[in-house]
Amino acid sequence: MTRAAGLPWIRHVLLILVAAAVALPLYLAVVVASRPAAALLDGVPFVPGNMLFANLGHVLREGLPDSPPVSRMLWNSLEMAMGISLGKILLSVPAAFAVVFFRVRGRMLAFWLIFVTLMLPVEVRFYPTYKVVAQLGLLNTLPGIVLPLIASATATFLFRQFFLTFPPELADAARVDGCGPLRYLVEVVLPLSKVNLAAIFVLEFIYGWNQYLWPLLTTTSPSESTVVMGMKEMISAAQSFSVPEWNLVMAVAIVALVPPVIVIVVMQRWFVKGLTGGIT
Repeated sequence: MTRAAGLPWIRHVLLILVAAAVALPLYLAVVVASRPAAALLDGVPFVPGNMLFANLGHVLREGLPDSPPVSRMLWNSLEMAMGISLGKILLSVPAAFAVVFFRVRGRMLAFWLIFVTLMLPVEVRFYPTYKVVAQLGLLNTLPGIVLPLIASATATFLFRQFFLTFPPELADAARVDGCGPLRYLVEVVLPLSKVNLAAIFVLEFIYGWNQYLWPLLTTTSPSESTVVMGMKEMISAAQSFSVPEWNLVMAVAIVALVPPVIVIVVMQRWFVKGLTGGIT
């Protein structure tokens, strides 16, 4: 066998090893979630048990003691992630459209002011943002969680880069046909941007789903907890039991993975094409 013929096998072996290293923590989570709590006192076995679906059903219906059902937390997380992702798109598309297609003085200055906000960590803005949300009476509400997070310099930048690939002749032809800016955006730009909208939606959905610190600051009611917040509280609660219920904690972790994985799997083709392609 020549050296060139052996290289594909080496690449496949390396890919298998990397995939196994990535999948091992998930496999161990499934193993722990499929066992009774007492069976984990002597260590984590390597073979799954037969209680996976029982433990998943338990946390979905009841959760852990002193915590709401995980089904409620999942719904809160879904509302937050959808609100953040759709809100970011609704703000970023018109902003990028205005920067690219409107020939007004100061448009590039406005864009760079938006872009510079990427250098400011979100956590720096939490204190003044929290005061505003509290004064508006939006604590423990979905708008109080979503609205401060929907401005996105990243999404505006990505949409701007995509809109720059539009040929100028397309806008000229639409203008000749009597197409105004809003109609051009709705009937021409958005239909051509479907895969890019899907790609940005996936990125922002995962960003919203994984939010922890901001919902923790703005929600004090257990019924408003998200699943990411709930996992942290359940870890603390599990350690206080005489027999730590790590099996239920891992069951919650597996349940929390399902919605983002579904979004990525369903929109995988659009996601990759939206980040790498131009006008479709």
